[in-house]
Order: sequence, then structure tokens, then C-alpha cells
Amino acid sequence: MKAATYDYAKPLACDEAIGLIRVTEGMGKFVAGSQSLGPMMNLRLAQPEMLVDLRAIAALRTCGIEGDIVTLGACITHAEIEDGKVETGTRGFMEYVARGIAYRAVRNRGTLGGSLAHADPAADWINTMCALDATFLVAGPGGARAIGHREWMAGAFTTALEPDEILTGVRFARLSPTARWSYYKFNRKPGEFAEAIAVFIDDVARGVCRAVIGAIDAPPYAIDDARALLCDADPDTSCFDAHLEAAGLEAGSYEHEVHRVALVRAAAGIRNQDGRAA
Repeated sequence: MKAATYDYAKPLACDEAIGLIRVTEGMGKFVAGSQSLGPMMNLRLAQPEMLVDLRAIAALRTCGIEGDIVTLGACITHAEIEDGKVETGTRGFMEYVARGIAYRAVRNRGTLGGSLAHADPAADWINTMCALDATFLVAGPGGARAIGHREWMAGAFTTALEPDEILTGVRFARLSPTARWSYYKFNRKPGEFAEAIAVFIDDVARGVCRAVIGAIDAPPYAIDDARALLCDADPDTSCFDAHLEAAGLEAGSYEHEVHRVALVRAAAGIRNQDGRAA
């Protein structure tokens, strides 16, 4: 099956793109890499009357580090992050995450902003931004605004983004030279949706020790003070279970157990001072 007929526009500026989408009165969609929307259109699960392609907007590809603040444009691709073509300030963390996203063909076209706007709970970037305590930068008819990661995702595939707003980029604090990170994702083979994701960032110089439980049927669950999880090497401690249950995972269920393994292994990655978990 192929997509239903639609109009197509490729504006050069955010204001132009917003104007085009407003004319459609809710029947248009912004698109960048089209790695999520494209398959949905081919299956006729989505039938927008117009696609407004954001890839030609230079402002959405602007990246930089000013002081200790990193800003990444929404139209940067997974592959560009993977290949180190943009400086992320995360000591290899985002580069590592990017390498584990689907397949290279998907990474060549899929974008950071597209993934975050799609807001699949099992996606890598939505959980990564939670771990980095990122701020989401948005442009709309009323001007620019910033949305914290806790307010960004209201539920699965649901964000604080209005239909006529564009996610222009993300902003977060640069990791210090001594920061450690660990990322563990469980999926049975490359390209499959993750069944469990666990992330740790331990940045003593900045007073940050944060963990994330991801790939749950809800926004990522952030543990703002995860020091207790890193101090105890015993995987049988109830400390892990308390956080898993607070994240909505029923004790004894398959989901609880697989997320428990992910969280324990991600914590071990930090304790082993390896900087990552395989």
C-alpha cells in the first residue's frame, strides 16, 4: 500500500513553515527524516493533506557550545551524531546512543528532532534527553518558547508541542571531563523496539547523579538522585525495585524483571568505571 495523495512544500524558514501548516487547518504535518511518519502514511494510518518538509531550514541544523551549554538543532541526523560531525559535549554518550538506533539507512535520514517530536517511549533520544535534563526549544505563531523535559512528553506519542509549532532544537548542560555515563538497551535484535532502557549519568563535578527508566508505557521515569543505586553492588537490593514500582512496573511482571535487569546492568556499567554498558 502507498500513501494517499498529498501536497508538498519545502520552506526555507521556520516562519514560512508555520504559515504553511496553519493554512491546512490541522490537515498538514511537518516532516524531516520521515522515518516514522513515512511508514504510517504508507499504511494509511496517517493521511495528511500536506507535508511541510523542514530539512531546508538552516536554523534547524545550527549546533554549538557556549560556555557549558550545548545546543543541537532538531534536523541533525542520527548518523551525524554517530559520526561525530557535531560536538555534543557528552563525552561520547550521544555518539554511543546514536550507533544503536535501528539501521544505518534509518540513521542517515532520521533526525534528532523528528524522534523527539514523535515521542515513542521506547525511542533512544527521548530517554537520553531526560537523562541530560534537556530543555526543548520551540518556535510557533506566538514566538519562541522553552519546555523542560518533564513537561515535554505528556504520554506515549504525545508532547506539549502544538500542531503549528516546530521543535527547533534542544539545550542541555555539557558533561564535565570527569563525568561517567552508562546506557543499557534491551531489544532482541537491531531495529526492534526496545523492551527496556536504563540510563545513568554520574557527574560529580556538577553535583549530578541521575538515572532514567525508559521504554515504559509512559514518559521516561527520572531518578534525580541515583547515588543509592550506585553504592550497592548487590543486585538483590530492594532499592532498585522501589524505583521500578514507582515507574509503574508491577512487581513480579515480565516488564518489571526486564527493566530491573537493564537498571542493574546500567548501574554496573558506572561502578565498573567503564563509561558504558553493552
